[in-house]
Amino acid sequence: MTEILVAKNVSKTYFDTVAKDDVVALSGISLSVQAHEFVSVIGPSGCGKSTFLRIVAGLDKPTSGEIFVSGKKVSGPGADRGMVFQEYALLPWKTTEANVEFGLRLKRVPKEKRAVATQRFIDLVGLRGFEKKYPHQLSGGMRQRAAVARVLANNPTVLLMDEPFAAVDAMTRQRLQEELTVITASERTTVLFITHAIEEAVFLSDRVVALSGRPGRIVADMRIDLPRPRQWEELVRDARFIRYRDELTQCIHASADAREEHV
Repeated sequence: MTEILVAKNVSKTYFDTVAKDDVVALSGISLSVQAHEFVSVIGPSGCGKSTFLRIVAGLDKPTSGEIFVSGKKVSGPGADRGMVFQEYALLPWKTTEANVEFGLRLKRVPKEKRAVATQRFIDLVGLRGFEKKYPHQLSGGMRQRAAVARVLANNPTVLLMDEPFAAVDAMTRQRLQEELTVITASERTTVLFITHAIEEAVFLSDRVVALSGRPGRIVADMRIDLPRPRQWEELVRDARFIRYRDELTQCIHASADAREEHV
């Protein structure tokens, strides 16, 4: 398979203005993501998961190390990476339709092609009939679907997702997770997904990468061999799902215990 995203020995140190000292957020992160692969990064709060994603997105710079997307070194934001944030990040004065087509307008895609692409992705995320609604008229789950549609419409090489379902209720979250597995499979999307929820990571992913507590280091890189399409009702009773969840939980707890002993 083709390597789409490669991180080489990425570390990040920043100055804490309160403690008046340097803080090492990430240390020596090296991993690769293959074409059409769904990889989740998990770990305890403060381990540097979102910092790593921001570095991949080009929104932050590593203190050392490098990121490559399709063989090109990342030096800043680019159209080859689409970002879905925890907050919906929709333009409140634009309709669903206008939000989804926003990136295509910036690319000067012709009106006819833009309309076809916009409707396709609105349909894909289940928002047909809500094209003319504004963000405040949509539920939390609908707003996040619109955010996903907007990013996918721009056809990024890698879809970056930073805990995108953290702000919705549990039932909506499970439904969105199931829908995301279908969407990314149908679009053959390469995904790097950040979450602190181990079950969510196992449910969604082809691989789960676990980070230790700060500074974030890779303590596990586990392939998830579960059938697709995936549905929560079936998967939660699958012995393999339970084993993956428990092994990752133990791994993270073990790294936390080792860190406490070291401190």
